[in-house]
Amino acid sequence: MTLHPGPTHRIGFISTRFAGTDGVSLETSKWASVLTEMGYECFYFAGQCDRPAERSRVVPEAFYRHPVIDEINRIAFQNDWPNQLHPEIAGLFKDHFSIYTRPPSISRRIQELKDYFKQHLYDFVRDFALDLLIVENALTIPLNLPLGLAITELIAETGFPTIAHHHDFAWERQRFMVNCVGDYLAAAFPPRLPSIRHVVINSVQASELGRRAGLTSRVIPNVMDFDHPPPPPDGYADGLRADLGFKDDEYFFLQPTRIIQRKGIEHAIELTRRIGLPAKLVISHAAGDEGTEYERRVREYAALLKVNVCFEADIVAEQRGRLPDGRKVYTLADLYPQADLVTYPSSIEGFGNAFLEALYYRRPILVNNYSIYEVDIKPKGFKVIEFDGFISEATLHQVRQILLDEALAAEWAEHNYQLARRYFSYSVLRLRLSSLLADCFGYQV
Repeated sequence: MTLHPGPTHRIGFISTRFAGTDGVSLETSKWASVLTEMGYECFYFAGQCDRPAERSRVVPEAFYRHPVIDEINRIAFQNDWPNQLHPEIAGLFKDHFSIYTRPPSISRRIQELKDYFKQHLYDFVRDFALDLLIVENALTIPLNLPLGLAITELIAETGFPTIAHHHDFAWERQRFMVNCVGDYLAAAFPPRLPSIRHVVINSVQASELGRRAGLTSRVIPNVMDFDHPPPPPDGYADGLRADLGFKDDEYFFLQPTRIIQRKGIEHAIELTRRIGLPAKLVISHAAGDEGTEYERRVREYAALLKVNVCFEADIVAEQRGRLPDGRKVYTLADLYPQADLVTYPSSIEGFGNAFLEALYYRRPILVNNYSIYEVDIKPKGFKVIEFDGFISEATLHQVRQILLDEALAAEWAEHNYQLARRYFSYSVLRLRLSSLLADCFGYQV
């Protein structure tokens, strides 16, 4: 199936952030790469953006951790607003206050920001002469309420063709369960408008979206460019193990995720402690935007079990380079080929970018049997080390077996790579986007 877009087919991506190595930014880059190959032009609207400036419109308040948005979210989802009402209003409604009510000042602020964003969005569409919008998670997880409302109103007022690419829904995160913005969530997260095509990243989301919102959707999983294997090592990372302090006989376990609670990093620490082989665990990312309490917990747990854990966010980045103190900066592409085992003990994932990355770099991987893996990935037949919520003796035996048997590890790696190429490659993405865009633009294909 091949589309032949005309010269004016220009696509605008919208999100709170297009920067860094979060899942939304990474998948957007993959979609944009494939769309560009198909002949489309791509443009970007976000609060933070590392895409070409001449193709981007950056509105700082659109970033979900902007101070103004932080304040709205603190009240919307933590209900932390005592004594904020005018005394006359408080006296009139005092018997009706609950965790599900919000101060009028926040309602006004949300509406003001919604109008502010909407004007910027209209300008974005006009200035870049866009033909289609792809909204990346900004109509899914309510991290920026006024932005989601503004996008919804723009689409409602114009009927603009839109693909809503959903990664994480509010109902998948406990912190959004209790709130005082239920009316906004019902209106825009996600919206129910005829010109929106909904895309989810797993089949469980498709079922839940239909059950909860009565909306049909297409499943397009996360992908990697399995049609083009990674290039051979160029020598830059030859000193990586030495820089990380590895001894010659130590195994390199890689935890290639942020330090957040749902990543289950305690399991990787326990594995490293109980494996009975000299090993060190390297965590590649920092805590990110979700606070540092869990990172403190991970450090304390590692100290309690006397496990050597390297927190290496300082020297792992999107691009190679040097720190001011002269240390080399590496990329994940430098780390993966040298890892003896990738640990992926998450309890919750929308899909699993790190899983695909481990397969792409032909590394053995340890996986917690999280729900999306069990439903959408495991049935494909990948050869990995699985565990169900806790590290058992059987888990340890399998890890030792794959570490000590290089031929078996190579056999698994090749099997997994070819299977991933079949199900999760750019070719798969290209085919599904072709069908989706044909629906949006009305092509005859």
